[in-house]
Amino acid sequence: MEENGCCCRKTERGEEEKKKLINRLSRIEGQVRGLRAMVERDAYCPDILVQSAAVNAAIDSFNKDLIASHIRHCVVRELRDGNEEVLSELVETIRKLMK
Repeated sequence: MEENGCCCRKTERGEEEKKKLINRLSRIEGQVRGLRAMVERDAYCPDILVQSAAVNAAIDSFNKDLIASHIRHCVVRELRDGNEEVLSELVETIRKLMK
């Protein structure tokens, strides 16, 4: 394992896709900072919960886009190269996402 917790495998992304993903994560990061600020100023619990649900929805949307990209690019490439093990990995990834 590398220091960042990832193994040696990588996904080469185009600059446009990378920029879109980073922009979405930046918005999510801002939402999380907003949640923290709400807690710090003792906001009403239901208001915090609504904002927390919005963060969860944003993360779910990010995950859906990322897994769609993974299937279209990585999985298809691996299958073309004869690596059917990638399907088991995909199923396991989806199981983890659906907990």
